[in-house]
Amino acid sequence: MRIQIEELRDRARQAHRLWEACILCGRRCQINRRERAGLCRAGNQAVVASYGPHWGEERPLVGTGGSGTIFFSYCNLSCVFCQNFDISHEAEGEEVDGARLGAIILSLQKQGCENINLVSPTHYVPVILDGLTQAAEKGLHVPIVYNSGGYDSLEILQLLDGIIDIYLPDFKFASDDLGQRFCGVKDYASVAKAALKEMYRQVGLPQLDEEGTAQKGLIIRHLMMPALPDNTLDAIRFIVDEVSPQSWVNVMAQYYPAYRAEEHPPIDKPLSRREYLQVIKQIKLLGPELKLLNGL
Repeated sequence: MRIQIEELRDRARQAHRLWEACILCGRRCQINRRERAGLCRAGNQAVVASYGPHWGEERPLVGTGGSGTIFFSYCNLSCVFCQNFDISHEAEGEEVDGARLGAIILSLQKQGCENINLVSPTHYVPVILDGLTQAAEKGLHVPIVYNSGGYDSLEILQLLDGIIDIYLPDFKFASDDLGQRFCGVKDYASVAKAALKEMYRQVGLPQLDEEGTAQKGLIIRHLMMPALPDNTLDAIRFIVDEVSPQSWVNVMAQYYPAYRAEEHPPIDKPLSRREYLQVIKQIKLLGPELKLLNGL
């Protein structure tokens, strides 16, 4: 975090004003979240599904203490292939205010976590900023990771400038048509592309400490999906051409047909290793300077 506490307090106040006619994400539903739930189905308190040290993130985020993940319930997308649908759709978890969230953040730091990893944070940014303020007043010092689905409004990202150290967005689809088909929003790609460029403007390429643990920067995730190689290549092409040819990208291979994916061919089957490796070869030709975190 690169801003002072008083500025952080002011950003939290600004975020709450955006909440009154909500434009936190690309849906821009303009619902007064103080009075009722938005299209994301979330109200004016954050719901935390779980939290704790996590060892399954990218290696630069894990270090020796693990990534201090906080999984938030509900979601601003409606992905038919959601692998965490019990959290994003069924909203299991504990309702928290800023004070409780601040205590959770500090508990993760005390456990030795390398960072605070906010998973699916977009629709709760006002409460998150309240929690970060509470934690900062009591000694928060580890990097803050913003781990979103990429469907973030520019207004909310600009409020986060200087607060977020590491952006970890998904870049699911490079075309709005696919976003409409599989995520339930008409402009996923347009919003995500603008968000990626803003995130990169704020934090640039990853910077590591002497132990190889990320302290700042943009790391992009892309989940490769079956029978959609052009989507992956188009996503990589955008990253190389419009973000940075030296971007850090995790092209993930763990797709399987979760939630309602079996109703939506061609993503109604697992991704084959052969298909994955074939596309990775093409990615290396498209972006020879990319830092690929998939280990292949």
